Amino acid sequence: MPITLGPTKAGPALYLLGRIELQGLSEDSTHRLLTQSKVVALLACLALSPSGAFTRRDRLAGLLWPELDQAHARTALRKAVHLARTILGDEAIVSRGDEDLSLAATVLWCDAVDLRSSIDRGLLGRVVDLYQGPLMPGFFLPECAEFDNWLEDERASLREGAVAACWAMAQHLESAHDKTLATKYAKQMTRLDKSNERLLRRAMQMLDRLGDRGGALAVYTEFARGLKKELDIEPSQESQRMAEDIRAGRPLT
Repeated sequence: MPITLGPTKAGPALYLLGRIELQGLSEDSTHRLLTQSKVVALLACLALSPSGAFTRRDRLAGLLWPELDQAHARTALRKAVHLARTILGDEAIVSRGDEDLSLAATVLWCDAVDLRSSIDRGLLGRVVDLYQGPLMPGFFLPECAEFDNWLEDERASLREGAVAACWAMAQHLESAHDKTLATKYAKQMTRLDKSNERLLRRAMQMLDRLGDRGGALAVYTEFARGLKKELDIEPSQESQRMAEDIRAGRPLT
């Protein structure tokens, strides 16, 4: 049965993995929200808070408006919350007293939240399918260093979860003697983290065990090409030796 990668019922959906996209609303409403970068950042912060947790207004104000004093930052936060509620509905952002905010998952579905929940529930295939790329790619808030650090941490956490799920799927399928799908997930793992040579070598070893030496060399070549393009460096000698051993038909140690 195919996996449905959107909300299970009608309503707005926020996609943050590999893109920033809002579906389920009118074109005008979508444009009004997505052109307000601080509102998008606010929704991301609330969505990626621990499940059921509230976030302090002072925390959000400091993350998103560090250049303002506290009074003006909180005013800016109130305006952002008001805009989000105007577009998504009054129940989208929940208040607890005067100081805490939370995003109502029943009102706004988010792929990154679904991915994290799927990791916790052990739904490995869904994790891999949901991970369409880095969290909020290219998103940047000027003069918001603390937010940038938060975003990098969240990106790393979600990427690591997807990589772990992909590798677990590959191992399970190898044990189940499903060579075709095992090789698929082993290859996909190297594309989720394009600078991690430990993952590259792990995938090469599995592909070699499964008899797909051509696939092992292909993922090495793709990885090396990306490394050269992005960082202008070559793979480590250990990775190069492994590729040479595969080309020569020597057993990997």
